[in-house]
Amino acid sequence: MKLPFRLIATLVLISLTGTFAYQAYWLTGLYGTMTHEMEKNIHEAMRMSDYREMMLRIKKMQRENGQHGSVEVQAGYEAGSENPVVSRDIKDDEGNRLRKDTLAPEESSAMLRSDNGLALILHDQGSTQALAGFIQRGIHSGIDLFSSPDITVYDSLLTLQLQEYGIRLPHHLEYFRTHTTPDSSQVFVDTLGRVQSAGYLPSKKAVRYDYTLNMSLSETYRLTMEPVDGLILKQMGGILATSLVILLILGFTFGYLVRTILRQKTLEEMKSDFTNNITHELKTPIAVAYAANDALLHFGLAEDRQQREKYLGICQEQLQRLGGLVEQILSMSMERRKSFRLHPERICLKTLFPTLIEQHRLKAGKPVEVALDIEPEELVLTADRIHLSNILSNLMDNAIKYSPAKAEIGIRCRKTESGQVEIAVSDHGTGIPADKLPHVFDKFYRVPTGNVHNTKGYGLGLFYVKTMTEKHNGNVSVKSEPGKGSTFTIRI
Repeated sequence: MKLPFRLIATLVLISLTGTFAYQAYWLTGLYGTMTHEMEKNIHEAMRMSDYREMMLRIKKMQRENGQHGSVEVQAGYEAGSENPVVSRDIKDDEGNRLRKDTLAPEESSAMLRSDNGLALILHDQGSTQALAGFIQRGIHSGIDLFSSPDITVYDSLLTLQLQEYGIRLPHHLEYFRTHTTPDSSQVFVDTLGRVQSAGYLPSKKAVRYDYTLNMSLSETYRLTMEPVDGLILKQMGGILATSLVILLILGFTFGYLVRTILRQKTLEEMKSDFTNNITHELKTPIAVAYAANDALLHFGLAEDRQQREKYLGICQEQLQRLGGLVEQILSMSMERRKSFRLHPERICLKTLFPTLIEQHRLKAGKPVEVALDIEPEELVLTADRIHLSNILSNLMDNAIKYSPAKAEIGIRCRKTESGQVEIAVSDHGTGIPADKLPHVFDKFYRVPTGNVHNTKGYGLGLFYVKTMTEKHNGNVSVKSEPGKGSTFTIRI
């Protein structure tokens, strides 16, 4: 079954893109909400600071009441008039009226019919904050008749209030009054006070926040400070870090998934190549042995002793080759079974190698010279005899196959300081490129040789060597240089 890699990769990419997009949308929405909330807090801080500043002035006026008498502020309608009137009575300690002031009708009307005035109370009674602002401006209109706002006190209160909301930024504060000519053709602005943080100079990106004090909307506090983006990002630091970690985990997971699928796809292709190769390898000895046997049976070659021995030798050689192939395949199958067991025994290497060397000389088809060096001469190794023979046979077979017209092989056996036995098989063949060395022990892997050496194989030999060596609690390594040969070393 072929893996639908393109479909899977497309679905993974769509899923990852969708996850990233949703995360970005959610974070953007959160950023917008926090920005709106912080700006709302700034306006609320300006309102609360104004209220507290006004309460401080009222308390101050109460303390001074014994010296200046009492003040009453009244609002209502005069008899027979449709215009609202606001008046104030100033009395002495004994209750005698000293002076009564009445505001002009247009000022009174502005107090009671401003844009955020009675209409708001009558039509939007649920807006508590707006109603509080309306009442606060109404109080201002009375209090400011006797005591002007103190911008220094207001600035101190505002700084504390902003800090309560986590806003610690240098700022610039102005208090100004606007008025127009009778025909409203010109607008005048009078700056009544200015305060700013030490050393602060507003930049071009600075943001202005206005808060209107009185009912006539003529007096305003203007707060200027840098954008709150940095504060919001700092507050979102934990969320952003968590989101980044999640995205990295997702990215790594999807990447690992794609990598696994690619490896599975590669493994599938390698298995397909292996099937084709092993089919060819199995068919060749069968076909040769069948042809030799057929010649002996049907063409009278059995009568000729020399021909008979020749063809029987061919049959035996091909059957040995076929047996070797089947043995490796069965070994790979058995290695995965839980019931697989080694049968270790003490093996004298001096008696093991001669038989192996002779077998490889007979089937090599080319001159083979083997230099065997065992030290000490009676070196003994504890291992499974069959699998150790197969391990060494694979290494020797590779050394012969990848050697030129004449194979020169060196076999060196030593005992290491750690007590292991080290067996190194060297050749002077084609060698292996450095970038291919990490893969030579992978299952089904074959080093590409181009058109220089068309050597048959199916990528199981070295995998078998590595697997069985590790089953013996040992390890295998390789050193190679293209054009100079290779050395495979096992330690058991």
